[in-house]
Amino acid sequence: MLKLFLYAFFIAFITLLVVIYFTHKYHLFIDNNEEDKPQNFHTNSTPRAGGIGILFGLVPLAFIPLGLEFIPSILFAFLSGIFEDFHNSLSPKLRLLLQFIAAFMGVWLTDAVVTYLGVGITLPYWLGAVFTLFAIVGMMNAINIIDGFNGLASGVILFILISFAVISYEQNNHDIFSMVTVVFGATFGFFILNFPKGKIFLGDGGAYMLGFIVAMIGIFLASKYESVSPWYVLAIFIYPVWEVLFSIIRKLSIGLSPMQPDSYHLHMLIYRQITKNNPLTSVFIWVSILPSMLLSTYYANSSIYNIFIAFGFICCYLILYYYLYKKDTQHSKNP
Repeated sequence: MLKLFLYAFFIAFITLLVVIYFTHKYHLFIDNNEEDKPQNFHTNSTPRAGGIGILFGLVPLAFIPLGLEFIPSILFAFLSGIFEDFHNSLSPKLRLLLQFIAAFMGVWLTDAVVTYLGVGITLPYWLGAVFTLFAIVGMMNAINIIDGFNGLASGVILFILISFAVISYEQNNHDIFSMVTVVFGATFGFFILNFPKGKIFLGDGGAYMLGFIVAMIGIFLASKYESVSPWYVLAIFIYPVWEVLFSIIRKLSIGLSPMQPDSYHLHMLIYRQITKNNPLTSVFIWVSILPSMLLSTYYANSSIYNIFIAFGFICCYLILYYYLYKKDTQHSKNP
């Protein structure tokens, strides 16, 4: 396992060093700090091509039977975002289509469909398949949404992967454990270049790809093992998932399109009202989500406990959000 980690880590890390050099030299995949974007919290022009290095770091998956089945769908997940990183050249509809193709391929190749939702609820196979597809695409976009500060999204991914490593080890699934090791190594190769200095960003390609991979692994565990509750998967994903759901609810409530970007995500409020520091914002959120992730991993077999864990997280989120939003709007009125 150590060899898999080291191969993935060094392939990703070395590839990213090359990517950083050439993207600056030829001004490719550059996220311009001068662009007026509500999500812009960096001060230097930085390449948004982290997904390229991570993709190369995933090459060892080809030597894992289950990992080999994932590779075609991983490529589609990556493609759904890399064109946006390159030149904002992909329409939202086409991007969404590629994401659903990736999700469909992943489900079809692995037959990982969530039909049992715990607490006595079982879906027909076709409805479970539809639910699974939307869950995968939702998670892909959720990781992209939280990719706002150095190390934030990749750090959350690393936490999720550690939890999956524990569960796959307990279930004695060598393939999943090996896959998690490879993805962790490739992601960590990116992480140390992204946090804390932000030498390179994950980009849409990297965010969609990592969101897809963790969604597929979570669904595989929940669908193949009765001792792994689907609510555990939701609880371990609760921060990015709730960030997206709450953002949609919040925008619709004030008459805005859910697709319209703004600067009122929780991590942005934490930055403006608490940390006022890019990498420190990520650390604040990691510390905040760690208790729920530890609890959900420990109680991975219990739907009831994980429902309460997810609900408890949402309550804490809303309390913190209300406090910071009120403080932020007051500051805007009285700077």
